Amino acid sequence: MTGPRTVTPLAKPELPALAALLAMEGLPNQDIADAGRRFWRVDDPDGLLGYGGLEVYERDGLLRSVVVLPERRRRGNGHAVVDAISREAVALGLERLWLLTIGAAGFFERIGFGRAERSEAPPDVRASAQFAGLCPGSAVCLRRDLASPVVETAARDAATAIPSEIAPVR
Repeated sequence: MTGPRTVTPLAKPELPALAALLAMEGLPNQDIADAGRRFWRVDDPDGLLGYGGLEVYERDGLLRSVVVLPERRRRGNGHAVVDAISREAVALGLERLWLLTIGAAGFFERIGFGRAERSEAPPDVRASAQFAGLCPGSAVCLRRDLASPVVETAARDAATAIPSEIAPVR
């Protein structure tokens, strides 16, 4: 079934379910209860798709802990989870997302992230637990610039506007 997706902030009692799924996938989970971490669950009418999280550093965000339930994979649900978390990032006023990955660089590149050097990340992001040690030095660093909803709406409106010389005058 397909239908609307819902994005719900995780409450502290829900973190163990996320931690278990992350551990099952070999992803870092030691620090998910630490201050400054925000996590969401993404559902559709059939139930839970997956989870994703952010750490906020001024106008930059560290996308982390993106995981889709094994039985829900290979159907575009990973993209849906990242899109949902990206919308949350825009709502928080973030301009860029950064992430580290060991085995999913190709996936993230297909959905709009580009490779970056770790040194290009802002100092606060580089000082995060993910950059400082939870992810190995061999992890690939990726970045995606986020467009604000106002800019996207203005661009879309401008592209679809009928020039005044063509529009009928009433």
